[in-house]
Amino acid sequence: MPQFNALWISKNDTGGFTRQIIKRSTEDLPKGELLIRVNYSSLNYKDALSASGHAGVTKQYPHTPGIDAAGVVERSQVKEFAEGDEVIVTGYGLGMNSAGGFAQFIRIPASWAVKRPPGLTLRQCMCLGTAGLTAALCLDKLQQAGVKPESGAVLVTGASGGVGSIAVALLAAQGYQVTAVTAKSAQEGFLKSLGARQILPRSALQEGTDKPLLKEQWAGAVDCVGGDMLFNLIKSLRYGGSVACCGLTAGVAFNATVLPFILRGVNLLGVDSVEQPLAYKSAIWQRLAGQWRLPHLDQQVREVGLTELSCEIDKILAAQQVGRVLVRLD
Repeated sequence: MPQFNALWISKNDTGGFTRQIIKRSTEDLPKGELLIRVNYSSLNYKDALSASGHAGVTKQYPHTPGIDAAGVVERSQVKEFAEGDEVIVTGYGLGMNSAGGFAQFIRIPASWAVKRPPGLTLRQCMCLGTAGLTAALCLDKLQQAGVKPESGAVLVTGASGGVGSIAVALLAAQGYQVTAVTAKSAQEGFLKSLGARQILPRSALQEGTDKPLLKEQWAGAVDCVGGDMLFNLIKSLRYGGSVACCGLTAGVAFNATVLPFILRGVNLLGVDSVEQPLAYKSAIWQRLAGQWRLPHLDQQVREVGLTELSCEIDKILAAQQVGRVLVRLD
């Protein structure tokens, strides 16, 4: 059986975790109907947690992270996919509790795979990856809640990160007035190049945590950070506004009251990209390849090989990542 390169996370003698690139055999992969040769993956915050031994993400080690993969079907046991089909795999158990996309091969259940939509290459699919899918799900949620470009300004927190940067670009491309919030003041030019009209420091959303309500400012928002900043954002939504919540880098808890919800009728919309039904995922990918296609997506991406990945994992854990990191496996 073919051997291939994979990032391997293992527990060391001191209780810490070690990253190395090893040779594996396809015989070692978990069971599944599809064997896929991976061309590209991408780096997400969840991957960095898995690569650091975070038990809330990955329970069993040694392990290969990578919640994203795009590649070519090498073998198929189902009629829905044929050898040579180009596919995308994001979420479900990939890279969390099943060997993930930071390897040249994966084996998965057929129910995890989406065929590559016409209009996107495999590389472009992973320029988006879970981050792009999540940003698109946030946009879809906001639109379903009635947030339109003419509704007013829309805020994006964590805007220089993977999800945030694509959310800025997607919203701006659809005609929204985007205000980007970032702790990285040096990225103002980058965010404006994506379409942000205004840049705010993170401190602007950290004031007034002791107040039950704040001045109405935003018609909608995409929140990638969580914590008390999220509730400050909720308190400053306009009447009937909505925030799509998809991140937790600032914490999983916040101090809240019901006042914004019952006095201003605002909406907190939870967004999950992991367990979404495959048909819905496929429909969102079709939009990303069609009416939501980002023509300058490559400007948001840095491409690295497997040997450079450990350094990039350290960067994202230190909150130093900007935009997207594409991982080349072929």
